[in-house]
Amino acid sequence: MLRNFFIGLSENQLLNQAAQKYGFQLGAQQVVAGTNIEEMIDSVKELNQAGISCTIDNLGEFVYEKSEAIQAKEEILAVVDAIREHQADAHLSIKPSQLGLDIDYEFCKQQVEEIVNYASKDNIFVNMDMENHTRLEPTFRLLDELKEQGCTNVGTVIQAYFHRAMDYTKKYGDTRIRLVKGAYKESPDVAYQDKQDIDENYIKIIEEHLLHGAFTSIATHDHRIIEHVKGFVEKHDIPREQFEFQMLYGFRKDLQLQLAKEGYRFCTYVPFGEDWYGYFMRRLAERPQNMNLMVKQVFTKRTNTVLGLVAGAFVLGRLSKRGNEDKKDGGWVRYR
Repeated sequence: MLRNFFIGLSENQLLNQAAQKYGFQLGAQQVVAGTNIEEMIDSVKELNQAGISCTIDNLGEFVYEKSEAIQAKEEILAVVDAIREHQADAHLSIKPSQLGLDIDYEFCKQQVEEIVNYASKDNIFVNMDMENHTRLEPTFRLLDELKEQGCTNVGTVIQAYFHRAMDYTKKYGDTRIRLVKGAYKESPDVAYQDKQDIDENYIKIIEEHLLHGAFTSIATHDHRIIEHVKGFVEKHDIPREQFEFQMLYGFRKDLQLQLAKEGYRFCTYVPFGEDWYGYFMRRLAERPQNMNLMVKQVFTKRTNTVLGLVAGAFVLGRLSKRGNEDKKDGGWVRYR
């Protein structure tokens, strides 16, 4: 119920607009590495100095105009320039929907292809973030077609909550893959709903890709799964060069540093930009533990609870839109 609540908030454009205006006053800077490339690069350099690699996400939601998608592409190309200029240990994470997937497939493909080819000049890897089920097959299609064209610096994400996650894991055994549990609300027809089922499937696909796949990125804050992976790779003599742990910027910082100090390859997912709200709400929706981490690490100084932020953003959004009534039924417009 709480998970559905946060997912609903992540898709609310009214709150997204309010959050962009007020969010960084409420503590969002703890989980988003700045609003521009300069601020983000400073955060990346700090992580690199601690022996941590980064994957950079130029945040963006609700892209339904080609002009916005083109602008997003140009901003991502500028990130590539920044990585090169600063010789940062970093690669890209991009969202096909931000680049026009919901507008036109071929248009999106051209955008992604331009990014991948531009990044390849500096040997920078590009990971296509996986979104909800409606975008699942189109994203895999993008990956397939890019690989057919000879692109070797591109990969994607497999979400453990999907029933077909193991099929995808086996199919893309020759591809660098990030493995996650999943962060969107999906139908029981296509995805597991129970936490235990998701966790069990997550471990299965991790083991499959570690044993038979290419480079594996294991993206989780779950210390139990991390400990399981440690034991599994030791038992099967899997070299540490073949995998990495990943966590989100601002989450479990001590554990991130600890894993890096223990000699494991570690990568922090570094989001930046003003359009942070949808990303943030989905992190809360993913697992109740994430909300606990937020309360402990993010809002100690700014707010008492995560719900305080949500309520604050809602009120601010309402105030900013006061007077915008739906004349047809005499009430407030219901924003989706």
